[in-house]
Amino acid sequence: MDIRFIKPEDTYEIRHHILRPNQPFEAVQYKEDQLPGVFHLGAFHEDKLVSVASFYPEKHHAFEDDIQFRLRGMATLEAYRRQRFGTALLEHAVNLLKQKHAGILWCNARVNVQDYYKHFGFREYGKVFVSGATGAHIVMYKIL
Repeated sequence: MDIRFIKPEDTYEIRHHILRPNQPFEAVQYKEDQLPGVFHLGAFHEDKLVSVASFYPEKHHAFEDDIQFRLRGMATLEAYRRQRFGTALLEHAVNLLKQKHAGILWCNARVNVQDYYKHFGFREYGKVFVSGATGAHIVMYKIL
C-alpha cells in the first residue's frame, strides 16, 4: 500500500464511480479542487489507484478553530474496501494536517457511512440533512 499526493483529475473516475454514478461526470469536478491549500491523496495497491480523498482549508461555522480542513470526495473502490486503504489514507492526511497546525477535520458524511467515520474518531454535529441528489448527510468532525 502506498499513499501519494495526486492531482484533482486523478480523483474524478473513482469519485464518479462510487459517489455520483447516476450524475454527469462534471458533478465530481468540484470548483474548489484547484484552490490554494487544497490537497488530494490517493491510496495505491500495486500501482493502481484504489482510494481517494480531498482536503480543503475550509471553516465550518460551528467550530472555532482558526485552521480547519474539510474532507470531501472520499471513496474507495468496492473490491478494496475493508482492507484499510481508506484508513491509511485518513491516517496519512491527519499527520499532514497536524503539521499544518489544523485543529479540526470535518466533513458532510453520508449517513450510511457515518459508522466508518465514528470508528476513525469522528463525532457527529447537528442533525441529518439532505444534500441535493446525494441523499442524507450529517456533519462529522475530528479534533486533531
